[in-house]
Parts: sequence; C-alpha cells; structure tokens
Amino acid sequence: MDEFKACNLDYLPENILIDVLSYLSVKELVRAGRVCKRWKRLVKDQRLWRTVDLTAWKGVTSRILWVLLRQYLGCGLRCLRLRGLLLSARGGTFLSESWLKALSTKCPRLSKLYLLHTDLRSLTNCLVFPRTLRVLELRGCELPRGFFSQSSSHPPDKAEATSSASHQGRDQKGTGLGSASGVCIEKLVLNNVPSFTDQHLQSLTSWQRLSQLELRDTFRVTANGLRNCAAKDGLSGVEGLSRLKFLEIGITGRQGYQLQMASLGLGAGWIGLEELSLGGKEVGPGLLCASRLKDLKHLCLWACKLSELQIVRSCRMLRGLRRLEFLDVIFQPIQSPQVVEGQEGDEQPDKEEGADENINNDNMAPDANEPFPSLRRSLAVLLPSCSLVFTNCSVQIISD
Repeated sequence: MDEFKACNLDYLPENILIDVLSYLSVKELVRAGRVCKRWKRLVKDQRLWRTVDLTAWKGVTSRILWVLLRQYLGCGLRCLRLRGLLLSARGGTFLSESWLKALSTKCPRLSKLYLLHTDLRSLTNCLVFPRTLRVLELRGCELPRGFFSQSSSHPPDKAEATSSASHQGRDQKGTGLGSASGVCIEKLVLNNVPSFTDQHLQSLTSWQRLSQLELRDTFRVTANGLRNCAAKDGLSGVEGLSRLKFLEIGITGRQGYQLQMASLGLGAGWIGLEELSLGGKEVGPGLLCASRLKDLKHLCLWACKLSELQIVRSCRMLRGLRRLEFLDVIFQPIQSPQVVEGQEGDEQPDKEEGADENINNDNMAPDANEPFPSLRRSLAVLLPSCSLVFTNCSVQIISD
C-alpha cells in the first residue's frame, strides 16, 4: 500500500507523458512547464507543437507571441491558428514583420496559417508571410489595398532565404514553378473579409500555384471583377487564374450590403475549373452561368432554396458533371395547376388510367436521405453518369 501511494507521474515513460500533455491547450502547456525541470523539457518537445491553436486564448498579445516563438515553437510546427486584437478593447499591433520573419526562420515546415479578427493593415503585403505556406485562411480580417501583390519593397534577408531555399528547390525541380520571391500558397480562404475587393482579386492572378479559392461573405467582389480574373485564352496563352481548380462563392445574407451577384462572372468560361461551390444568395446567379463551365466535374450547392425546375434547367448543359452535392438545401415543391370545376370530370378518367402504372414510383414513401425523389429521376435522364449527394436537406411544405 505504501508503494502504491508513492507512485506518481514521474514513474511513467516520457512517451506516455507526452501523449497525456498533448490533450492540454497551449496555455495549459505553458503552465505545466513550470512544474519541474523534467516537465519543462517535455513541454518543449516538438511533437506537442505540430498544431498550435491560440484562437481560444483571448489575452494573446505580441509579447506572448515572442515568448512562444523563442521558447516553444520550432521545426515541428505545421499548423498555426491565431486570434488578433481587431475586436479587442486594448487594440494595438498584433503581427509584426519582424515576428513573421523570425517565424519563417525558426519554423521552416509551417504549411497552414489561420488568422481570426486580425488587423493586417500594418503589413506591406503577403510576402512577409513564411514562404513555406500552402494554406492561408483569413476570417474577419482587415487588409491593406495591395496586400496580395507580389511587388516587394525590399529584398528578403539572408535568414529568410536560407530557411526556404531547400523547400523552394524541391518545388522548382518538381513542377518548374515558383521562385524565392514568389508566393507558393495553393489554397486561399477568405471568410467575412469586407475589405477584399476586385483589386485584391486581380492581384491573385500573379500567384502561380493558387489552385483553390474560397470567397465567403466577400461583399465587395463584383461580377466584373470575377470576370476579369477568369482563366481564358489570351495572346500569350491562358490568362487570369489559369491554375484554379476549385472555386467557392457564397453569401449567407448579411444585412447592410448590396448584393453584387459576383457569381455572374462565371459566364466568362473559366478554363480548367473542375469544382464549383455556390452558397446562399450566389446560387441563383451562379446556376445561370454554370452551363458555360465546360470542364466542371463537381458542383456543390449549399444554404439556399431551390426548385426542381431550376436545377434541371441549369444542369441540362453540364454533360461532364460527375458529382452534384446538395448541403442544407430547402427544396420547393412543384405547384400543380388549379383545376377548373367544369374540367374536373373530363380529366378524372385520364388520371385513373395511369394510376396503376405510376403506383410503384410516385406513391413511394420519401427517403430521409433523398427528400426530392423526382429530382433524382429527372437528373438520371439528363446526367446518367452523375452521382447525387443530399446532406441535411428538406422539402418546404406549403399550407393551403
């Protein structure tokens, strides 16, 4: 019994202790490192710092970021999530160019960066971010005018160039794209960024590796801006966002902004675009132009109201479509025409003749995963090789 009381965490192997510490948040990890010298050494193990999420830590300042970078963050960091001071009462500068340069030097494997409520207007452009980034997600951030341009006002220093030299060398050998001074981001997500305009969108055409672009609640993007950036044949080859394979446009209905219907810019053709996601108020205008997308293979519609006739008309020309997905969609039922009293007796025999033939199809109980059975039958004729996916969909019930 005395031996059992004497047992504590010091008797556990270090691998098990690291697994236990992995369930703690960043703030709790820093506190755990103050227990003893052994725990301080274990807390600095890079296996605990592969994915760092600081969005739940509301009191993070630039001073805390420097402490974390100097004492804990290192070559094991893959994903970093930060919460800025844009909605904080204290305000102040959160991200500085010096801290971002130090981050790129000490964390050469960082590939994903997520910024929430961060004021980026103090930065010159996106070139101050680590060159190893492949995914950049901005939500509720403020951007300067030329943030996405690749024109650097000053050349990169030696430390930054050394940290990304080996990674850039592999990229140039594998694909022949990118340079030491270019942006290598492949996926860009903009969620509720009101300062993102057509000028920022035009700057993205210089990104040679951008293949996925998600625009959610970017109210200042217009149809002309999207049309000017479309991948189309030019005098020197394919111009615009030539390597874009996935595009998402969605407006969830924020009040106080005029609807620009940016999805009308899809009518420019967009050569090479294979996946399209439309949501909210951009679904209707986007479906009108979806027939111009000759290379489209995957279409996702989410958070909207649709009718069967609207879907069938839009998908009639999409012969190459392989997957059609509906997410949180409310289907509007087909309204049958009113029957005149004088014609009711003449049409009744015709209905009774075809009643026995359609009793196995039309009178089937609707499936929970397929709220609109007639839609599947209509699309099966138009798109026989296309698979349909319904997720959290429902049918609107109209009372008499």
